[in-house]
Amino acid sequence: MRKETSHPFLIAKDAQGDYRLTVRETRYNSQGYPLISANLQDERFRTANDARAFARANFRAQAGQFTTK
Repeated sequence: MRKETSHPFLIAKDAQGDYRLTVRETRYNSQGYPLISANLQDERFRTANDARAFARANFRAQAGQFTTK
């Protein structure tokens, strides 16, 4: 059975000290091998909570779908 990645939203701090949101999407090839694409969003956030709020508003993210780096 295929299982989506449990954390499709990555919140990481960049070199300037801003938080950035990466949206990851998992697809599977014909042999069931996961193919993960990651898209870094253009927006920069002052706090990780601001990034979470953005993900909830724009990508319908839910609690438990976030990871930090």
